[in-house]
Amino acid sequence: MFQSLSTRLQETMRKLRGKGRLSESDVDQALREIRLALLEADVNYKVVRDFIAGVKERAVGHEVLSSLTPGQQVIRIVNEQLTELMGGSQAKLTLASKPPSVIMVVGLQGSGKTTTTAKLARMLKGKGHRPLLVAADVYRPAAITQLQVLGEQIEVPVFSLGEEDPVVIAKAAVEHGESYNHDVVLIDTAGRLHIDEELMTELVRIEGAVNPSEILLVVDAMTGQDAVNVAENFNKQLPIGGVVLTKLDGDARGGAALSVRAVTGKPIKFVGVSEKMDGLEPFHPDRMASRILGMGDVLTLIEKAVATVDQEKAEKMAAKLMEAEFTLEDFQEQLHQMKDMGPIDQLVGMLPGMGKQLQGMGIDDSHLVKIEAIINSMTPEERRRPEIIRSSRRKRIAMGSGTRVQDVNRLLKQFNQTKQLFKQFSAPSKGRRRRGLFSLFQ
Repeated sequence: MFQSLSTRLQETMRKLRGKGRLSESDVDQALREIRLALLEADVNYKVVRDFIAGVKERAVGHEVLSSLTPGQQVIRIVNEQLTELMGGSQAKLTLASKPPSVIMVVGLQGSGKTTTTAKLARMLKGKGHRPLLVAADVYRPAAITQLQVLGEQIEVPVFSLGEEDPVVIAKAAVEHGESYNHDVVLIDTAGRLHIDEELMTELVRIEGAVNPSEILLVVDAMTGQDAVNVAENFNKQLPIGGVVLTKLDGDARGGAALSVRAVTGKPIKFVGVSEKMDGLEPFHPDRMASRILGMGDVLTLIEKAVATVDQEKAEKMAAKLMEAEFTLEDFQEQLHQMKDMGPIDQLVGMLPGMGKQLQGMGIDDSHLVKIEAIINSMTPEERRRPEIIRSSRRKRIAMGSGTRVQDVNRLLKQFNQTKQLFKQFSAPSKGRRRRGLFSLFQ
């Protein structure tokens, strides 16, 4: 989502980094470019004005202008100001001291509210909670059915009373949750195409009936400043505890994420990063700021790996790598685990300094699909012993995978080079300590 903004800001920072000393005019020029980049990203103009003023106040001080690395000092200031703009630190979900915790999920139609409710239930279940989903949207056609299908998919029960009064449904659901030992009750409320008195009256009635510990507002990041306006209007009539920004995997310019906290005073608590049920992440302002400035997000990458990678398989694979015994079957298994972690372009963006270098190199999900198609077109024997793949076999594999012989040759060459490299660095040699994989990066 932040690709355009990120590119602009990183280019501005690169210019500053190349200067031995900074004058006040250098800082002013950089701030003009940052201002334009933020406005083009659809950030609220008042937010941009305050942001630039805050950066300038710190950037023209003695600490920066007299520093030996003034460019890096300004980058640090911009990073800190971006982090503060988006909330400073992670805002966690508010749960009641005495279960069940009641969470109302509100928002307009089309924002992804029902799907977000199910994603949140899945996340809470993974943390050891016992969630209950509540179908309180009795107006949108198939809304109840949609929640029931999602509940079955993530193995979380769904409470429904059909097209009964939503207030009655919400109260009955909380009583049901208490009786059946559910510690979190998530209420999927009705939405509208726009904010109106009827919608808000119903939501206020539900809030008064169940006294939720948290009200989450779901807004679509693709709508830009409209998302901020929606958040502001909801917040005037309901005690919103936090915002969930959906569709961050789309091509929105990023203005909503950078504006909503400053305009409403309410933190972004979660972001939707894909259509899949695991596509909901806690929002970390510091990590997002680092991503925007091209500094990566290694912590989120590690968390994704821990959540998706089978530890036992990973240890076996590490042993195979060190002994240079891994095969194309092992490589295929690694591809599957990588795909489970999310879109490859998102993963690349979390590597410090890697996003721009790998841009335009064709390293995306389609690249992984091509590799997997080539491996799938091989026989089990060929995957275990790639050295037997001669000319005729390569032609057959290329035809079977819908690729070119050159693609097959490239994959086999890279695989053999990688295998040789691991063999070289894993084998002890005279006068050299065995340092394993870290040798590759030294």
